[in-house]
Formats: sequence, structure tokens, C-alpha cells
Amino acid sequence: MRSDTIVADLNPRQAEAVLHTEGPLLVLAGAGSGKTRVITRRIAYLIDHCGVPPWNILAVTFTNKAAGEMKRRVADLLGQNGSEPGLRDSGSVWVGTFHSTCVRILRKHGAALGIKSSFVIYDDGDQLSLMRDCLRAQGLSERSLNPRAILSRISRAKNELLTAEEYTLQANDRMEERTAKLYLMYQERLDSLQALDFDDLLMATVRLFEQHPEALAAYQDLWRYILVDEYQDTNHAQYRLVHLLTGNHGNLCVVGDDDQSIYRWRGADLNNILDFERDHSGCIVIRLEQNYRSTQQILQGAGGVVAHNYGRKGKTLWTENEVGDPIVLYRALDENDEALFAARTIQGRAADGGTGYDDYAIFYRTNAQSRVLEEALRQALIPYVIVGGLRFYERKEIKDLLAYLRWVVNPADSVSFKRLVNAPTRGIGPATIAKLELLAMQGKTTIWEACQRAVREKLLNTKQQAAMEGLLRLIEEVRSKTALSPISDLIGELITGSGYAEELEHERTPEAESRLENLKELVTAAQEFAERNGDGGLAAFLDSVALVSDLDEYAEGRGVVTLMTLHTAKGLEFDTVFMVGLEEGIFPHALAMPDERELEEERRLCYVGMTRARRRLYLASARQRRLYGNRSFNLPSRFLDEIPPDVLQVRDPWESRSVAPPPSTPSRPQHHDGEPFVDRLFPGARIRHPDFGVGVIRERSGSGDDLKVVVRFKAAGEKKLMVKYAQLEQA
Repeated sequence: MRSDTIVADLNPRQAEAVLHTEGPLLVLAGAGSGKTRVITRRIAYLIDHCGVPPWNILAVTFTNKAAGEMKRRVADLLGQNGSEPGLRDSGSVWVGTFHSTCVRILRKHGAALGIKSSFVIYDDGDQLSLMRDCLRAQGLSERSLNPRAILSRISRAKNELLTAEEYTLQANDRMEERTAKLYLMYQERLDSLQALDFDDLLMATVRLFEQHPEALAAYQDLWRYILVDEYQDTNHAQYRLVHLLTGNHGNLCVVGDDDQSIYRWRGADLNNILDFERDHSGCIVIRLEQNYRSTQQILQGAGGVVAHNYGRKGKTLWTENEVGDPIVLYRALDENDEALFAARTIQGRAADGGTGYDDYAIFYRTNAQSRVLEEALRQALIPYVIVGGLRFYERKEIKDLLAYLRWVVNPADSVSFKRLVNAPTRGIGPATIAKLELLAMQGKTTIWEACQRAVREKLLNTKQQAAMEGLLRLIEEVRSKTALSPISDLIGELITGSGYAEELEHERTPEAESRLENLKELVTAAQEFAERNGDGGLAAFLDSVALVSDLDEYAEGRGVVTLMTLHTAKGLEFDTVFMVGLEEGIFPHALAMPDERELEEERRLCYVGMTRARRRLYLASARQRRLYGNRSFNLPSRFLDEIPPDVLQVRDPWESRSVAPPPSTPSRPQHHDGEPFVDRLFPGARIRHPDFGVGVIRERSGSGDDLKVVVRFKAAGEKKLMVKYAQLEQA
């Protein structure tokens, strides 16, 4: 195959990236700029034109799906009927994820570290089970130390290539000291079981190369050309691994987009791509700025948002595509109006013909936001699917709480009992559950009565006895209130009384925060059910929930609307995209607002979402929103102000209407002209101080002349200020 054939349909910058084969190369590939085409053409060019044996090429991706697609494209480019099939066999190119590459290396050379070639890889469930064993061995309870939280800390340490011993030496508080002891025991047990967790795969390979130069030299000689996709998502361990492998030849091509780095929370280090030129002398930088996906208006809008970040290399996307429709911003009354807008718009456009439901996607910041959207789509008979997550009522934490409610209503429901009895963990294992079921069967009683008998006759051990007494007491208390208390109050009491919320709060991981938000959203669902069905009780609420799964089957086997979080949307594209919840505290997320680095990542996340759209982009924010059981009056997201106004079309059907706020006290006041400045000083609001600069309010206390706020400033840290004297301004 001639080189001009390989690059014939590429633009000049893409062709330049393909043809530059020697030395370090950084390809800054903007959204929709054809980076996969560049990587695969580069591999084909190295093999077909430069004569590089395919086994001398390593291409690293982040997903098995991406690796499979890359292999297929290279095979299509090269074909398998050349005069020298052995030298043109694309199957000899190693294309895989970082983890699969490390497994390959350790299976062959791990013995040098005492790792048998038959080692097993522990997944999340295996790790959790092992950590629970470690807690028990040290006489610790899961209530005092959450095993998932400890594993998260250990994972961060391993990503930074810190051994248990090194972590122990730098531990400087009680939590880190406890983690260090568990890390030591956890790693000892992994070693004794000849098991590696996912972080070990990277860490052990780096250690192998650092301690055994002959092994490193063998792979440096084998993989003379290395390509890394999605380089902005690499962590320190992956950075170190790549650095070692390319140390003797420097033929490293990394492809990535600093504007699409959205995984800092799981260890990704943006500096890996920002500092690439500094780390690799003689580096060539090629920017892929021509976008083949989106309209000009969408690109201009997304570019306007991300341009407000400081931590970026800088590039400007452009396209030869049509100008397209302006970006639509819908200012909704509340979350239900927002969901109805999306459903009606999809319904109307689909009815006009020319588009199927699979042309549409709805993105949101947190999983809890999906519930209202799902209900609106079901009512409109629009089929949908949730990608990267379960439907709201199928999520584990929701099903656990519904099991509590079902046992409140029906004491004979042994299936619900078995689900809830260890949610959260109470130390009541399968043997004890079997004993309780046998008691119920022998006495011809309900599982509820069997539990009462076991407590009364002290048939359980001391720990189980106390746990069961607490559980039965909680169910009895909630059951006694079902006739008079709102369903939402009952759910709230179960969430806290069961210890479920406490367990998730102690975990301190993004997953746990999301699960806790989902539980709070269940409270909102119950509130809305009560508003629609004034005389409906708990049993009726459970019936309405049970019907959801039947209606969900409507989408099976058809084109469907896609619902997903913004993080899940990365790498995908749709004809029409809706992004909802663009309000301060929702998106950007409240937890990100006090930290400028986190806020920049939220802005990149917004950019990722906007650039998923090919032809039409709809944004939505609500004047008021009930989420996690509370009604709030949020400011519109700052990202909306960053979109150039000439590409934005605002639709606000409520602007000229007088809309009375609900009787409940808002958690955050609405921002409007003429509102007293002190009413705008709520947690999450940005203010400016004459000495400390711009900051974000964390807490508010007092009133009148005694009003105080705690503000986190980027440079000065946290300050407690008396508003009367602080000379604050809105930022």
C-alpha cells in the first residue's frame, strides 16, 4: 500500500501525525477530530511503508471495546494478502488496555518478583471480601471503618506507586495510620493467595522494570513504537510505565485532549499531558482542530465554555459542517417541567419523521436526576435505555429500601427480609437466615414472628441479638406510623434508622455519594406520589413502583432514547443531545465548587457533554428543583454565562408569569434583580473579598448584624467573615 493511499482522505494535520514516525509526538485531538483514524493509519503506515514488524508496535487504549475496534480498522487497512503476510499481519500488533498489557508481562516475568504465572486477579467483590477479613482480624467493625473507603485509599496509594511500607512511613493522622495497618495486612494476604488486584497489575509491572533491567530491556527492544490513546486519562503508575518502556528509543506517540480530562476523581493526572513537552525533549505537537461531528454553532458554544479554564494547552475547534441551529436554553419552572420539555421535544421531532428515538440522548450530572426523566418518557410512551447504570428503581440501594417498605407492609415477605437483613451489614449470615426460615416453617409462622421468637428465646449470638432487636424495633416503629405519617417521612426514617445512610457517608467515595443521592431522591418520589394520590398509602406507592418494570419492557428491541450521566457519555455521539440540571450546585456539582481544580474538571465535563451533539443541542435549567428530598432555588449554572450569546436561543415560557414559590422553606434563595445581597450569600455562592480575592461560601450562620459566612479562597484557604464588615461583593 502506498503512503499517499494511507493518508489520501486525511486532512493536513492528520496526515502530519501519521507520517511523523520517529521520536516523541503529542497529538492534541479535539472532540470529533478523527483521532482513532489517525492512530490506526499511523500503525498501518509504520508496518506497510516503514517496514516495521507489527510485533514491534504497542498500542494502548483504555477499553477492550476500543482495542477491538482499533485492531479491526488496522486489519481492514492492511488486508492479509500481501506478498509477505508474516510482516503485514496486523494480528501481531499488540493492541490492548494498560491492564491487559501488564497481565501479559507478569505472566511471563512475574516470577522475578515472586509472582507465580498462575496468579489470579481479584475484582472489586473479591477485594471487598478480603478487606472485610482484614477488618475482622484486627478486631475492627465496618461501622467504624468502611471497607470500601479503605480500599479506595489503598487504590490511590497504589496509583501513586506507594507500597504499604512507604504509605506507613508517611501516614500523618489516625485515619492514615489505620489505613496503613490494613494496607499491610491486605497486601500480605494478597501475596499469600497469589492474587493481584487491578492496581497491583500496574504497580507490579513498574516494580519489575525498575528492579530487573533485563526484563525492561527485553520489552524496550520488543516494542520500539508505542502509541497511547486517551493520554489525558493516565494516572501516575501508567505515566511511569510508559516512561520506562520508551526510555531507550523515545518513539512515543500519545493522543489525547486536555479539554476532555474528566477522571481526576479516579486518579487521572491532567499534568501528564500538560507537561508532555517538558518531559520529552524534542517533542513535536500536532493539534487536530477540525471537527467532523458537530455544527459550527455547537462548537462555538462548547469552545466558549472550556476557554474559561486555565489548565489547558489551548486549541480552537472548527468545522466545514453546516452552521446549524442555535443552542437552545430552556429555563424550566422545575424538574418536572424540565423533563416534560425534553419528552415533548423528542416526541414532536420524532413525529415529524426523519429521526428515530435512537438519535436522542439526555445527559445529567448525577444518577438521581434520571427518575423524573424516566417518568416523563414513560408517560409519553417514549422507549428509553439507561447506559452505564440501572434504571432508578432497579438500583441496589433503591431495591434495598423498597425491601424495608415491603416488610413493613407484609411481615410474611421472607424474600424482602433476606434482602434487607444485611443492608447495611449486621453480621447475620446465611446459616442464621436459614435457621430463622426453619423456625418460621416449623412454627408455621411468618419470618417476622420467627425473628421475634429468636430474639425472645436468645437463639442468636450477642452481636446478632443486638442487631436483630434494633431491626425489629425500627420496623415496628415505622409500621405504627404508616396510617398517619407521609410516606416520604417513613422512607427517611428507614434510611437513617437502618444505618444505611451512615454506612454510605463513612465510605467517602463518588459511588457512595451517588448511592446516597439516589436514596434521597426516593424521598422525592414518595412526595410526588403523595401529591398525585392524596389518599394513596404505602401499599399503593409500592404497587406503583412495581408497575415500572412492566412498562420498561416497552423499549425492548426498538430504537430508544439514551439516558446517561455526563461521565458515561464520553466517547459517544448523538444527533440530538439534551443536557439538564444546569444550575449551581447541580452542575457544577456542589462538592466541586470550593476547589478551582475540581471546578475546571466540571467545566471540561460540560464541554464533553456539549460536543457529543451532532446537529442539535438543548440545555435546561430549572428555577426551582426538588432533589434528594429538598426543594432548592438554584442560580443558573455559570457555564451558561460562558456560552457566546450569539449562538444561544433562550426559551423561557415562565418569564412573564407570576409563579408563587411553594410553602416549604427553600434551601437556597433564588437570584433575581432587586434581591438583597445578603440573601444571595448561601453555601455554594461565589463572592469577592478585597484582600482574599474570589471564594466560595461553605457555611452561613447568624442573621442581621451577626451574619457570618465561612468562605474558601483559592490562595488564602478558609476564612470566617463577619458580613457586616467584610466588604464582600458578588463574583
